[in-house]
Amino acid sequence: MMSQSLFYHDFEPGQTFVSQGRTMTETDLTMFSMLTGDWNPVHSDAELAKGTRFGQRLMHGAFGIGIAVGLMHTLGIFEESAIALLDVQEWRFLEPVYIGDTLHLRLSILDKSLGKSGNSGRIGRRFELINQQGRVAHSGRADVLVRVSRAMG
Repeated sequence: MMSQSLFYHDFEPGQTFVSQGRTMTETDLTMFSMLTGDWNPVHSDAELAKGTRFGQRLMHGAFGIGIAVGLMHTLGIFEESAIALLDVQEWRFLEPVYIGDTLHLRLSILDKSLGKSGNSGRIGRRFELINQQGRVAHSGRADVLVRVSRAMG
């Protein structure tokens, strides 16, 4: 199978990649609560959540960060090139995410800088989780260190 991986020189500021969609489920919410131990009632108590301004349970904010990273991996562009996630910055929760919402990722390349060795470089990326109404639910920056070229041998 031909790799879709992109390397440092393949990325240019202004490029945009769009993932497939993924619908949030009750199981997603429960599994994330179990994994993190975050059983805040706004996530786990349907009756309490009815009385909030949202009117229903919310997906966890940190779950959105994880989903964004997972949707990015469906693109296949970092599979062979990524060395390390460098940071998560300026993450904003702009719209609530509910069970039943379908999200997709719009990943934009912001900037890039070659490392001192010339073997790797930083790729600046804007993550936007877009809901089924076309609105940005989450937005943030998460830069990655990538290889300049495919490893030989």
